[in-house]
Amino acid sequence: MKRILLPIVCLAVAWGAAAQGEPSKEGTVNTEKPKKVKITPYGFVRNYLLFDSRNTYTVVGDEYNMIPYDEKWNGTPAECEAMGVERVDLNAVPQTSFQALTTRFGLNLEGPSVFGAATSGKVEGDFGGFGTTNTVLRLRLAFVKLTWSNDQGLRQELLAGQYWHPLSGDIMPEVLGMASGAPFRAHSRTPQLTYTFTHGNLGFTASALYQLQYMYNGPSYSNGVWSSVSGLDYVKQGLIPEVFLGVQYSGEHVYTQLGSTCQTLKPRTVGYKTVDALGSTIAVPVKERLTSFTPTFYFQYTKDLLAIKFRTLLAQNTSHVNQLNGYGVSNVLPDGSWEYAPLRATISYLNVAVGKTYRANLFLGYMKNLGAGKDLYNFGTEQAVRHLIFMKAGENFTHLNSVWRVAPSISYNLKHFNIGLEYEWTACTYGDQAANGSIVKNDNLHMVDNHRLCALIKYNF
Repeated sequence: MKRILLPIVCLAVAWGAAAQGEPSKEGTVNTEKPKKVKITPYGFVRNYLLFDSRNTYTVVGDEYNMIPYDEKWNGTPAECEAMGVERVDLNAVPQTSFQALTTRFGLNLEGPSVFGAATSGKVEGDFGGFGTTNTVLRLRLAFVKLTWSNDQGLRQELLAGQYWHPLSGDIMPEVLGMASGAPFRAHSRTPQLTYTFTHGNLGFTASALYQLQYMYNGPSYSNGVWSSVSGLDYVKQGLIPEVFLGVQYSGEHVYTQLGSTCQTLKPRTVGYKTVDALGSTIAVPVKERLTSFTPTFYFQYTKDLLAIKFRTLLAQNTSHVNQLNGYGVSNVLPDGSWEYAPLRATISYLNVAVGKTYRANLFLGYMKNLGAGKDLYNFGTEQAVRHLIFMKAGENFTHLNSVWRVAPSISYNLKHFNIGLEYEWTACTYGDQAANGSIVKNDNLHMVDNHRLCALIKYNF
């Protein structure tokens, strides 16, 4: 019981208590002097040469590829015929780029024992940050970890700092592209406190998660119109961090995890109440909250030169982990406040890789928009939108129905050097929006696809 409670006690006493000695294998206190901090640098230089067959939603200088944009025609067939011009899709424009923005460097840290725990940490960055250019130094990982373990197979870890979101995990598909399988794989590094307990093959994980680089979208009011923007206020105003709870099994060749997140946020603290028949409004304080859950299952099998990885989510409002859903307004109340409903989606991927020096890989991804559990509020044409939906990339993908991806690749790998070539086919179906935010199956449902070629050259150090 002492060892189970010790990480929790550490949080309370770490402010002023003196560090204790490190237990030896026999369970007695180790009185040897603490070892010095060990710093191990690592990193790589990575270059991407990319080709896309059409305009797509990308970030980090086009290296992080999500999905192709919907068709954008220069006119209706009748308009183009009347004007004597060819009808063309303005987004059907091939593009190329060649960049090294995600060249990476980091430091692995090992230090003296604290509270009977081994200490370690990591600082990692690259040049893919946001700013007026795409060459801003970006913090990727920065955390400290305390680890307690004994000969009976009991192990506890307490991690504090910026690390991978539990829906992402640090076990990734083996694709060559910088997006690492997004939007099918949840992708986020986030400030957090994570406690992991394992005994033998079984384990338990609990995380309290905040946001910084990857954030929710929410309502923004300007010139009488509401729109969707990304920001921290929606989380900060909610006061309660996102929580993840999970259980896992780790065997010789198999690793599985079953868990769920619970996130709650306050989209607004100020609403607008109608005060007369002419539609005049006045700002009023409102108490609004949206709570959603995202259960997940992960499976991994590795043996010899073979690796199989599979993850599936029933996603609710996961725009903060780079997935293409969010939430919408389900009701407008007389006091000026709104009610909300999270959009839901099934999101899965399967990754199979085989080989060592020459390694072949196949990534398959699928996403289906299920809409909200209730109808969204109809604001009418005066707002220029039927429904208010807050999701990744604003209003660009509110008519997205489904997404598929097939991405085979081949790579040549040495200890310090990697080259590879990947073909990535990503197809989306777009259509008319139903009342609950899902997409109607009618004649307007259509597919748009993008063909991406990715050539990689990488030097590790």
